[in-house]
Parts: sequence; structure tokens; C-alpha cells
Amino acid sequence: MLSQPQRLSPPARSPLPRLSRARLFTLTPLALCLAQAASAQQASAPTADPATAAPQLQEVRINASSEKDMGFAPVEAQTASKAPMRRLETPQSVSVVTREQMESRQITNVQQALQTVAGVSPVNFGRRGFDDLNIRGFRSTESILVDGLVQSPGMWAKLQPYGYERFEVLKGSASVLYGQVQPGGIVNAVSKRPKKDAINEVGVEVGSFGQRTLQADINRPLSESGKTALRINAQVSNADDPTQFVYRKDRWFAPSLSIDLGAQTDLVLFATYSQSEWMRQQGITPYGTLLPNRNGTLSRTMFTGDPSFGVYDVESTTVGYALEHRLSDAMTFRQNVRYETEKGTGNFVSNQALQANQRLQNRQASRQYMDYDLLATDTSLLSRFEALGVKHQLVTGLDVRSGTSLLASRTCRIGALDLFAPVYGMQATCPEALTSDAPSKLAVAGLYAQDQIKFGQGWTALVGLRRDWSTNDTNNRVAQTQTRQKDSATTLSAGLVYEFKPGWAAYGSYGESFLPQSGLTFAGSNFVPETGKQWEAGVKYESPNGQITGALAVFDLVRQNVTTADPVNTGFSVQTGEQRARGLELELGADLKNGWKITSAYTYTQTKVTRDNNAAIVGLPLNLTPRHTLTAWATYKLPQYPRVTLGVGGRYVSEQIGSYPFTLPSYFVADASISYVGENYRITAGVKNLFDKAYYDGAINANVVSPSLPRNFSLGVTYFF
Repeated sequence: MLSQPQRLSPPARSPLPRLSRARLFTLTPLALCLAQAASAQQASAPTADPATAAPQLQEVRINASSEKDMGFAPVEAQTASKAPMRRLETPQSVSVVTREQMESRQITNVQQALQTVAGVSPVNFGRRGFDDLNIRGFRSTESILVDGLVQSPGMWAKLQPYGYERFEVLKGSASVLYGQVQPGGIVNAVSKRPKKDAINEVGVEVGSFGQRTLQADINRPLSESGKTALRINAQVSNADDPTQFVYRKDRWFAPSLSIDLGAQTDLVLFATYSQSEWMRQQGITPYGTLLPNRNGTLSRTMFTGDPSFGVYDVESTTVGYALEHRLSDAMTFRQNVRYETEKGTGNFVSNQALQANQRLQNRQASRQYMDYDLLATDTSLLSRFEALGVKHQLVTGLDVRSGTSLLASRTCRIGALDLFAPVYGMQATCPEALTSDAPSKLAVAGLYAQDQIKFGQGWTALVGLRRDWSTNDTNNRVAQTQTRQKDSATTLSAGLVYEFKPGWAAYGSYGESFLPQSGLTFAGSNFVPETGKQWEAGVKYESPNGQITGALAVFDLVRQNVTTADPVNTGFSVQTGEQRARGLELELGADLKNGWKITSAYTYTQTKVTRDNNAAIVGLPLNLTPRHTLTAWATYKLPQYPRVTLGVGGRYVSEQIGSYPFTLPSYFVADASISYVGENYRITAGVKNLFDKAYYDGAINANVVSPSLPRNFSLGVTYFF
């Protein structure tokens, strides 16, 4: 066995066809608005005499204020309505993880950031390089949005939490505002954007398993008003892993520029570039770890792939803009546009079934070639008005997405690995022809409207409606077939909130979601979209000074049109499956004056396969969904030494039972930190998995379980100048 990881060069990328570029038509609304803004700015230019100058309108600000990104008890979120709204008046569960929370916990990935959010399962499919998430029992990995816009379907590029002010989690069906999303909920990452005040921050962090990170956040106002400003975020990170041969390298750069076009208009231009290289950690067999193995116990740090086969190497870029133009005191035009590309290769060796001798691990090797582009636009009008004594905040808009995608692959043969005497460097045999090669073109359009209505004494209603159309053209160059899948759907949502006492509100809501599915039935018909339907009710609290927030929610969520095996035609699927999730969620956030800040959550989730052609799994819980999850994190600023802040927390996860031949046992993990703030610097030291608990927090299939990280330390120094 090799004692040190060998980082071998990845195989050369396979040549791929060049994909289409962004359509120029999206620039037309921007050009029109800039011309309109320039005309308005000239018309309102002040005269030589200040006494006769036209009054300036209040500035419209796209970016969240710093207060929204700080503290442990945020009172406002925008994801549920595409406009700032009190969480107390939102008839749906929405959680916020602020920048301050992430920094206090030394967060390095999205999964860690959301560990304190009720309803988010601590799922892990190995350190495979992606942001894997389950919300309310259902997979939500493909429903991670950035600034309200969906990402490309590739999802190979992980988000870097350092580049975001906060994460907002909207739980349950949310298609009315966001279209094709998964039923459990969505995560909206809100990017750092230029601010009026200067920011000069450089940090370095080192930690266990070779962690080395260098990062910077620089904001420069370029005008006296501060509305023209440049902000640059960058991060370089290298890390090894407890598992042999596994490592990861990330390079990330994100500039953004705000331009002063007058008090009525905000414009932010932005771009990102990221490049990542990593060796995928697939996991390890359950036999010899969770389950007995006649040959003995296996090391949790064993690598069951082969380092000689290659790594993942992915590069992604985005460019776009966010525009707001205030047409009047009551009406604002908004447009968000992002064009992104993602290209790369992925090489990994996966576990198949363990041989009967429980010693030889069957494996399969895959070479993947990925090339995506996506143009996403969201154009909307935000209107605030009053009619017949009722106040309205109405959002109407058009979502348009178009893009091309290619995920080609070669399925290769590689020898079985002797788990008790592993030998690496086995030669894999790959076919010359691609095993799969089916580029596709996607076009999606959605019209939506959602109205927040305030009436009576403390009543708030939220009503939404959406109509979507999508076309997906696929050219299967292996099977030499071309298919076109056209889908359309109408979704609605409705909710009612009653603030029955200042700071106390009760609510109820109903929401729907839909998600198109690729593939054909035996008869050659296209699959219809999966649908989700959710009922939710609860109580929310917000203290008069905003220092304490709390929420209790109960929900019933059904996922329908789930694909399941065709009982008549082997190798085909039908959409007769159904799954259900019911549960209760509690959340508490507090920013107390005595130096304590607390965020905590409890989740009770009961999931079940309610209909499936595989009778053996009907009635069983969904995989990777613990019945109970309890988490808390608190910081305390020492009164005797106000520059010192202590942090402590932990999470309990009950056993996870499903259709796999094993159960993931329950576990409790504790974390701690200490930070010191000087005149122009901050030092933070932390330890995760304080008691070095050995546990498993995921399983990608019945052949693989995912060992958690052992105890690990980190030390970070941030310098402000």
C-alpha cells in the first residue's frame, strides 16, 4: 500500500463541440433602461443654484444592507417573494444563514453552512466534489440558486461560501417564483456585491489534512456617492483528506462593479471564474465497516478507487448584470441576467457489488466529458400600491432560460480491489467509442405573478400563479436517435398570515412544484414532469427589538409521478411512484445583549414510499432521512475580555433507515471555537468533531457508505486594512 497520496496528471480532455454563445437579445432591455436612466438623470440634473435644485429620490439599493448579513436572528428575507419581506409575514418556512454565522463556525462548504437549518438533512455522498443536499426528505442538490437564478444542470462546480453574504433556504414547493425545482425546497446564495463603504480584508487559514487557504475581499468606492464601486473576492485553497490519495484544489475569482446611473437606478456588473481539481472520494463498502465482514474490519480511510485512473478537472465562468430602475415611488423594474459555462473532465472508479468472499471489491471506471452553457434571465416588475384600503406588493415577471449541454462518457473495465491487501495502479480498459453521447438544447420560459396583500388588523396573504413552457431537444449520437420533449405546467401557491399579537403570527399555506423528467416509456412516450404538493402551517415569533426570532412549522409534502421500474417491460420505467414527507420543524435565533448569540433547530421528519412497483420498499422510509435532528451553535463574548469570543455547538442525528441493507447509526458531534479581535485583525481557532466521533453521514447506494471527517482543527487570521 502506498503511504502518501500520488497526484497523477489527468488524462487529456476529449475534444468537444463548441457550444452556442449567449444571445444578444438579453442586452436590449439593459440598453433601453440605461438610455432611460441617462435621460432621467439629465432631466433631474441640479441647477447652478442649490436652492432651486430638484429634490433627489431615495436611492434604490440592490444589495442587502450589512444588518441583514449579520447576527444570528435575521428578521428579513427576500427569497420567498423576490423582494425584501419580514419572515414573520411570510406564510412559508424560510431560514437564513448569515455571514457572521458562517465566519463564527469557519464554514468551508455549503453542507456545513446549512447544518443549523431545520429541515436540511446532513446527507453526504462522500467527498465527491458536489454540494449534496436533502431538504424535507427529498434531494435538492439541483435546486441551489445563485442570486435567484438557477445554475447549469451540470452542478460540478461547488459554491465557495466565502463569496456569499448569506444563504436563504425556502422550504417546500417553490415553483411559482422559480419554475423547475425539486419539491423539498431551494437554497438561494446571495453574492457579495459592491458597497458604499471601503472593505479591505485578507485572510489565511490552515488546518488539519493539509488545509491551506488564502482569501481576499476588497471593496473600493469609485465615486463620492459610493454608488460606483468595485469589489473583488478571491480565494485559493488546497486540501488533502483522511482518505488515502484524496485531495482538492480550488481557484476562485469574483469581481463585481456597481455603476452610478442616478438615484433612480442601480446597476451591478459581475463575473466569476473558478477552476477545481480533485480526486473523488467515493466511500467504502458497508461490509467491514457498518456490517460484519468475515475477513475482518476495514480502515475508514481506505481508498477504493485507483489514483492512476485520473481526477476531476473543471473550469467554470459566469458573466452578467443585475439592474434595478425605479420608475416611480411605487414601481421598480428589475432584470437579472447571467451567462455561464462549465467545462471539464471527470475520472473516477466506483464500487459495485462486493464479491461473495467479502474480500474482492468489484469496481467500474468512468471517464466523463462535460460541456454546458446556460443563459438565465429574470425580468420583473415590483409594484407597491393601495386599493380599497388593502396594501399590495405585487411581483410580476418572466423567467427565460436557454442553453446547451453535453455529458458524454466512457464506461471502462478495471480489476477488483483486494480490500485487505490493496494494490493500486491497475490498468483500466476503455472503449474507443463513447458509451453515452447525447448533447441537448433546452429552452424554458415562465410567466409568474405573486401578490403580498395586507389587510385588516395584522392579516397578510401571499398568492401566486405561474405558467411554464419548456422544450428539450436531444441528439443521441450513440443510439442515432433525436427526440424532442415539450412540457408545460401551471403551478400555484397561497398562504395566509395573522399577526394575532405584536411579534406573534400564525400562518397556513399551500404550494406546488414541478420538475420535467427526461426519458421515454416502453411505448415511446415522454415522461411527464414530477410534481410536488405541500400543505404547511405554523407559528412565528419576532421580539420587539428584533433580538429573538423563532418559528414552528408542520408540513405534509407529497412527491408524485416518481419513476419506478416497469413491471411488464424489463429495463423500462413508468411514472407510478409516490413518496411522502411529513414533519415538524423548530428554529430559534437570538442576539442577546449579554454577549450571547444562539442559533438552534430541531427537525422531526417522517418519510415513506407510498406507491412503487417494487413492493419491498413500499411503506419504508426514504433513504438518508433521519427521524430526529437537533442542532445548536452559540457564541459568547467574554465581558471581562470583550475582544474574546467563545463558540460551542453540536448536532444530534438519529439513525437513518431506508431500503438499503444497512442502517446508518445515530451520532452526536460537537464543535468549538475561540476568536480574538485586535485593532485591525481577527484570529479564529476552531475544532470540528471535538470528541473524534467515528460515524457515517451518507451512502450513495447499497454498495457504498460515506465515512465522516474525524476530528479536525483550523486556525485563521484575517487582516483588515
